Amino acid sequence: MAMNLFHRFCCRSAMWERTSATKIVPWALSGLDLGGSALEIGPGYGANVRALLDRTGTLTGVEIDPDLTARLRARHGSVMTVIQGDGTDMPFPVKEFDSVVCFTMLHHVPTPAQQDALFAEALRVLRPRGVFAGSDGLDTRLFRLMHIGDTCVPVPPQTAAARLSRLGFTDIEIETAATSFRFRARRPD
Repeated sequence: MAMNLFHRFCCRSAMWERTSATKIVPWALSGLDLGGSALEIGPGYGANVRALLDRTGTLTGVEIDPDLTARLRARHGSVMTVIQGDGTDMPFPVKEFDSVVCFTMLHHVPTPAQQDALFAEALRVLRPRGVFAGSDGLDTRLFRLMHIGDTCVPVPPQTAAARLSRLGFTDIEIETAATSFRFRARRPD
């Protein structure tokens, strides 16, 4: 996963954390109960940590980048568990979490096949009726411009429901806004 300097600067800024806490997370999770145990795939710089802790009892993050993992542990290790690992092959037992979330990171997963592997892992680690939810950006010119030099493989929202359904998720909802989309899906009973 590559991120250009501009993107790294933005993602670690106080402004991004504020935007995430007041706009992205509330919109993506509106009306959802995350339960007592939530997993965030790809927490990056930790912009969502505080907003997520307000919605769940315990929070775990799995981050692929070793430097970001160390940064997350230093900044948030007292309030969450941070695991260095790949969202497509997570080191958790089956049915470990009440919810799995990810925000503005799916487009950094290098291929659609790896995105599907991440979705399958989210399903595997969810408890029955657990929710997989989050958001990602829409493929626009501005979005592509911000990602020059990055790994950038946008998830088309019009195909997301079919992809999640094929893997076994139910109760799938996809909603598109001006610059992003949100998704929700459940592990069946």
